[in-house]
Amino acid sequence: MTASTAGFSMPPEWSAQEAVWLSWPVNDPRHWGGAKRELIWAKFAEIAAAVSQFEPVRINAPGADHAAILAACNRAKAVPERVELFDHPHNDVWCRDHGPIFVKHGVTGEVAVTDWEFNAWGGKFPPWDLDNSIPARIATALSKRVFNGEMILEGGAIEINGRGQLLTTEAVLLNPNRNAGLDREEIEQRLRDGLGVSEILWLKQGIEGDDTDGHIDDLARFVDPQTILACIDRNSNSPNQRILEDNLSRLRSFLGSNGRAFEVLEIPLPEGCEVPGWRLPVLPASYVNFLIVNGGVLVPTFRQERNDNRALGMIGELFPDRKVGGIDCLDLVEEGGTLHCISQQQPA
Repeated sequence: MTASTAGFSMPPEWSAQEAVWLSWPVNDPRHWGGAKRELIWAKFAEIAAAVSQFEPVRINAPGADHAAILAACNRAKAVPERVELFDHPHNDVWCRDHGPIFVKHGVTGEVAVTDWEFNAWGGKFPPWDLDNSIPARIATALSKRVFNGEMILEGGAIEINGRGQLLTTEAVLLNPNRNAGLDREEIEQRLRDGLGVSEILWLKQGIEGDDTDGHIDDLARFVDPQTILACIDRNSNSPNQRILEDNLSRLRSFLGSNGRAFEVLEIPLPEGCEVPGWRLPVLPASYVNFLIVNGGVLVPTFRQERNDNRALGMIGELFPDRKVGGIDCLDLVEEGGTLHCISQQQPA
């Protein structure tokens, strides 16, 4: 039995949440060049503290690190009773991609786990065995029912609107480095079966510097069932300009579940973020990599006052009933992602 036939579907991110999951930074010298461990721990503590103002934050980490993590979160002024630690060793921090994708029953409200395979974005960053075990560990810890997804899928590759429609990219889900034995129709069917959606909407590719090959959560996000916030690049010399123009054209051709065109709103990317000599010459910085929490939205910022303030203002207007706040993510994005990439929401 699939999640869909059992009556489950993935709720949109703006639905009520029980908690947000993070996978704490591991002691691996490859991450952030090994030179920023204390800084990155402090940044994760800041993010955990920010989430804890709205709801519990649940953290995957080896048990040996728990005391130090709690101390870091306390220094960041997290709400103590909303920080929950789980002895779940992992390989890397990207919980959006290796964590469980939760689904919810349409009648009973039961929350279950969908467990998809994870191969570190096409085998780019071994090892990933511990990451791939996280959904099963979380399901066991929470005593949740599990549905197997039957293919490789990262949470950052999908965006849903709660009306049966899922937005994704060809560059990721049709990439032979994920599911070489499956064609488009087979992939679409597995998404329908696993997430309870009915229609798959395809963009082509992602922005430069994205290790994931083009995750949707750096490109376009639903802010309600009929509205999409999409990135643009106004720099005519940027390779992203053409890519994002093509995305906009496709988005404007799609119809919502009500048969009407989506309202597509444009948000500029920040100016190019670069770290000389780093493995990513241009960092995949994007304001749509925000995280929706109960009563709030956490937005990545990049030390570009004018651009950051404009993005915060735009997102604030789209979520008038939520407290919108920025978190400096310039150091975080050196490894290829920000707030949405490191988190995974658990529905209430």
